[in-house]
Amino acid sequence: MIFLFLFNESFFYYLYDKRVMTKRNKILIGIGSLLVVVFFVFEIIIMVKQEQASEAASSSSSQASTSSSSSTLNAKYTTSELNKLDLPQLSTTIGSEETKVTIETTDGTIVAKIFNKYAPLAAENFLTHAKEGYYNNLDFFRVVKDFMIQSGDPDNTGLGGKSIWASGTHKNKKIDSGSGFKNEISPNLYFIRGAIGMANAGSNTNGSQFFIEQSNTNVQSQITDKSSYPTKIYDAYKKGGTPSLDGNYTVFGQVISGMDVVDKIASAAVKTNSVTSEKSEPKKAIKITKIIVGKEGAQ
Repeated sequence: MIFLFLFNESFFYYLYDKRVMTKRNKILIGIGSLLVVVFFVFEIIIMVKQEQASEAASSSSSQASTSSSSSTLNAKYTTSELNKLDLPQLSTTIGSEETKVTIETTDGTIVAKIFNKYAPLAAENFLTHAKEGYYNNLDFFRVVKDFMIQSGDPDNTGLGGKSIWASGTHKNKKIDSGSGFKNEISPNLYFIRGAIGMANAGSNTNGSQFFIEQSNTNVQSQITDKSSYPTKIYDAYKKGGTPSLDGNYTVFGQVISGMDVVDKIASAAVKTNSVTSEKSEPKKAIKITKIIVGKEGAQ
């Protein structure tokens, strides 16, 4: 926009030369000049608003919003129907349709269960990667206290990783044509504290990255319509979570022991990530040493 203000000085002298200007022309020039100034100011305001909107969008994509999208979540269900649903996250028992995983890290052990039935693609992807050693020695490259810890990127930047169907022996273009596989949103699963979800770069771009929900404060105030949640899930948000993620990201697992380890990782001292410019990279590397997969549940 700066170039718009760089008028040639002789041009103005010519316009205002009294030898060639009439009084009427002066008035017209004055009005024209005023309109030009008003136009420039309007353009500047528009540019500033666009930049602010862009910054706001970038910020909301890097960390969860404080308000929930519950106005559209579970819209086809009544509260009574929601309350009758199976809510496997609220139990530490590993069911016949669930798989136990042990995530060993340099900061301790996290035990979780994976929901094969309610998120079959995400479950198969995570479990296959785990069994093949894909996650071994990967960093928790992004930790945001009171939000989540994230891993699953071989590049440890937040920009890498791929699903099992993107290439290799499991390649399947029908599931992942190259941009990731689809979201799996279930009314049975939510981003309460301890939830394990797929990280992505937008809807239906799931690859290998995952995160564990760590927030441990009451976030019920972030839910604008509690009737769109099962009562027990609404109550669970007293203990933490990020309801604004519900309906937008895939939940495929739940930590059943080791949340103290998750809290410890989330509290690590961090520095600015040189790639994303977000201050969320642990100063001292925290790694997944391996993930042990137990007997797999049925889908």
